[in-house]
Amino acid sequence: MNLRYPVYAPYLNGREKNLVMDCLESTWISSKGKYVGQFEESFAAWLGARHAITVSNGTVALHVALAALGIGPGDEVLVPTLTYIASANAVKYTGADVVFVDSEREYWQIDIEDAERKITSKTKAIMAVHLYGQATDMEAVMALAKKHSLYVIEDCAEAIGTRFDGANVGTFGDIGCFSFFGNKTITTGEGGMVVTNDAELDRKIRHLRSQGVSSEREYWHDAIGFNYRMTNLAAAIGCAQMESVDDLIAKKQQIAEWYRQSLAGLPLQVHSTHPRTLHSYWMVSILVEDASQRDPLRTALLQDGIETRPLFYPVHQMKMYAAPGQHFPVADEIASRGINLPSYPALMRDDIAFICERVREFLARQESNKEPLLETKA
Repeated sequence: MNLRYPVYAPYLNGREKNLVMDCLESTWISSKGKYVGQFEESFAAWLGARHAITVSNGTVALHVALAALGIGPGDEVLVPTLTYIASANAVKYTGADVVFVDSEREYWQIDIEDAERKITSKTKAIMAVHLYGQATDMEAVMALAKKHSLYVIEDCAEAIGTRFDGANVGTFGDIGCFSFFGNKTITTGEGGMVVTNDAELDRKIRHLRSQGVSSEREYWHDAIGFNYRMTNLAAAIGCAQMESVDDLIAKKQQIAEWYRQSLAGLPLQVHSTHPRTLHSYWMVSILVEDASQRDPLRTALLQDGIETRPLFYPVHQMKMYAAPGQHFPVADEIASRGINLPSYPALMRDDIAFICERVREFLARQESNKEPLLETKA
């Protein structure tokens, strides 16, 4: 079936081609070249972080961040179960254990009270995942971390441009991690960024991402590191994308507002915005009233060429992470009712109106097909 509206498509209408061609002509196409440093500098300045380190994708950004903090076997890291699986996998790569935490109902972010209940003597860090572009309450996260002497890693893969109390997410914790996959607000195809305000963590991350090579002796390695470097080609695309980043975020917020207006009055919920948050709306997401409506609605929209996605399945449901006695009722319920709608920057108001009209028609059919209640005699 031909898709009229994919769930996402990258915006590549700037200088991406020109900068990539410059890389090709210079022959600097791997991890050395001028665009790597330029991308790091421009992203750090735009975000308000002291240090930004390019890496090859968002998952390895999380892994190298955890490794730089010394997280390893015997440690525990608190992670919301309602997230993309990379958040949990990165913890397992270090040999540490993932301790899942439920979500709070209104904004779908990590439940701070549940997180505190899960803290043990082995807990070393908490991972705040800014899900779908909404910010976690970082004041509460940082207070919990201070109380229990925990590191804070911010998973900002979906939250480029999201702010909490006026500051960009990724700048609150010890380390912030971003993704530039093809469906993110800005993209390098594959790519990621690790940010920190700590000079020593910056040094460790750069050391580990480059095979642990010594800074004092050529081709000498003094640590077991990783090959997590970004190519100059990818960084060139990133530099071009940074020229449009503010416009892209503003457009995605406009798209979210069009959805909110067009879906008003329907029996569904558009992802709420925390009053202290500037929501970047990586994906505009809705909750239908009943989980039984989700897949039929997605099927009906697809028949009109409208692609959607289900919300992430909570990670504790995956067989690799499933364990007896786990109970996350809020995350399970949100995931069962949630849908991501087309959210790419090229969408116009008429496109949103068309998509929402199809949602409205589906819900109207559902309502008309309900069996009338049988009258009972007194």
